[in-house]
Amino acid sequence: MNFNLYEKAKENIIVVAHRGAAGGNIPCNTLASYEIALKQGADMIEVDVSCSKDGKLFLFHPGMEKEHLKIKGSLKRKNFSDIQKLRYVNPDDTPTQFSIAAFDDFLEQFKGRCYINIDKFWDNPEKIYEAINRHSMSEQMLVKSKVNKKVFAVLEELCPTLPYMPIVNGTHPEHERLLKKNINYVGVEAVFASENMEVASDEFIERMHKDNKLVWINSIIYNYKEQLAGGHSDDTALTVSEDYGWGWIADKGADFIQTDWTMMLIDYLKKSQKYYR
Repeated sequence: MNFNLYEKAKENIIVVAHRGAAGGNIPCNTLASYEIALKQGADMIEVDVSCSKDGKLFLFHPGMEKEHLKIKGSLKRKNFSDIQKLRYVNPDDTPTQFSIAAFDDFLEQFKGRCYINIDKFWDNPEKIYEAINRHSMSEQMLVKSKVNKKVFAVLEELCPTLPYMPIVNGTHPEHERLLKKNINYVGVEAVFASENMEVASDEFIERMHKDNKLVWINSIIYNYKEQLAGGHSDDTALTVSEDYGWGWIADKGADFIQTDWTMMLIDYLKKSQKYYR
């Protein structure tokens, strides 16, 4: 499989499975959830990467220990041998058979199979980039961060060829400066609480595309009080109207849509003839 985000975006909207495809007894951020996401048709999977006390990388969203494992304290304070003994719980607070995956195991399992968005990259950029290179998987990756000069410096020094997107909220004043940096700046994650914000405008998206940059819009919901796409979301797609939730984002010209409902989103995009370009 050849990996080129620009070419892929010309073929179809890139559907990103947020933390895999979880549900029932299968928790997010597990190898099983990512395999299911690919079975459901995801083009890209989003993963959270953390680091143990003894320097081992693993898949887990930091700060979610109580919710996902029913334990106190941070996994970052534990050695990986102890982390491996833990098991996720399901939504009924019942322990499951699913353990926390080592990042190396994840990379080997999904090498050559899909695009991968690494969240929390900036917690351990050197270690994560070393692992990516060890598995020869740079071309599959996409990393994102909030706009930050220190992040830009790390990118230029450590990994200037690694595909990168800044997360921009409402406006994007760094666009012209980023174009001049030695960074593989492939596009933006546009976050907007309201349709009236700059990054939600047709003019902004057209400008990004004119400058050969891709646009990522989230339909996921972390907190319904903090909308990521002006109310156009998985929630509204499933409870109000698919056209209003997902269709609006597709019609805006988004190149990526990140969702918690991979199969249903792809089914809608194909039925509405919005998936293929």
